[in-house]
Amino acid sequence: MAGTPALAAGPRRILIVSDAWAPQVNGVVRTLQAVVGELRAAGDVVEVIGPDRFSTMPMPGYAEIRLAIAPRRRLRRLVDAFAPEALHIATEGPLGWAMRALCRKRGWRFTSSFHTKFPDYVHARTRIPKAWSWALMRHFHRPSSATLCATASLAAELRGRGFAHVVPWSRGVDLRKFNPDAGAEPEPWEGLPRPIFLVAGRVAVEKNLEAFLALDLPGSKVVVGDGPQRAALMRRFPDAHFAGWRENGRLARSYAAADVFVFPSRTDTFGLVLLEALASGTPVAAYPVTGPLDVIGEAAVGALDEDLRSACLRALGADRAACRAHAAQFSWAACAQRFRDSLVPVAASQGGSIP
Repeated sequence: MAGTPALAAGPRRILIVSDAWAPQVNGVVRTLQAVVGELRAAGDVVEVIGPDRFSTMPMPGYAEIRLAIAPRRRLRRLVDAFAPEALHIATEGPLGWAMRALCRKRGWRFTSSFHTKFPDYVHARTRIPKAWSWALMRHFHRPSSATLCATASLAAELRGRGFAHVVPWSRGVDLRKFNPDAGAEPEPWEGLPRPIFLVAGRVAVEKNLEAFLALDLPGSKVVVGDGPQRAALMRRFPDAHFAGWRENGRLARSYAAADVFVFPSRTDTFGLVLLEALASGTPVAAYPVTGPLDVIGEAAVGALDEDLRSACLRALGADRAACRAHAAQFSWAACAQRFRDSLVPVAASQGGSIP
């Protein structure tokens, strides 16, 4: 970002445009909600434009995710009404592309963020070559003054794929909501054989849940969440316990009452659930990939192994107090400050255009 002026200190009008927003439930939405809350508490005026303000259609394969239909005209009116001093495009969906086009037309600067490895997801579902999708992602983010991503390892990967102006932007966890005492009462898994191996998140092919459910493990396997693969996986793995969505305090109790949190995904860019489980005092078992490597690394708060079964069994011996202490290093306040520090004024450059 050399040569690009940062947003001045003091309260500012910050606009975030995102195809992922409430009532969706996922890591992108939770991240944005937490960051918006921190920015507003610090005095910034923050507006989020999401699909809830437009006519929408269901995303293919994810009926619960709604995508804005032909959003450009209404988006332009909403943007002009707010008159942002800084602008962030959070996603590469219809709203993201529409906002990008408006910025290009007006010569506005903006920042963006890379949350999801869509090339991997698209390839898994359609077999479209990953190189095509990566080229599209590079094209989307190329005009951005800064492309924020969740971890240092992901930043290195994106740079290696030709992305410019990549900025690591870590995540946080609500230590009040997710804590070891949350599982004390009531016991969510009463009657299930111990130990409890828990996963939480969208039940979809990209989360690689089959790798977890097929493991030969003692005790019980529990899946918290819902999604397009749930019915098929319930039929294939009848011994597993599928709990559906558990939000608010019920999710926190689920983490705290488990013995090991298992994260079988190989494609997530961070995994907020890792921090939520650790804050609840529950150790993590995962593959040594982007996300777990960045959150856990060499810390003795679980186990990372290409043999996921071995990781699960080793994680049983982790110190739960150490898990909580490790999670306490991640704060939403620091996450929000990093986000704000990366913002730039929307005012056009002297040349009047974006390269």
